[in-house]
Amino acid sequence: MKNELKVYRAKHDLTQEELAKEIGVTRQTINALEAERYDPSLELAFQLALYFDCSIEDIFSYDGA
Repeated sequence: MKNELKVYRAKHDLTQEELAKEIGVTRQTINALEAERYDPSLELAFQLALYFDCSIEDIFSYDGA
């Protein structure tokens, strides 16, 4: 799954650690999401969208692979 998480995090001047603490996950989870090695649960996708005040589709897109 493609994502723009790193872009959103940079726009808000957050480190992976800071975002992880805000959302309630580990830094490794944020790193894996950004590297597209991990697809988020629906709950995590909603949490991120709510945090960044955008839609899930703004952050995540299905690449069809």
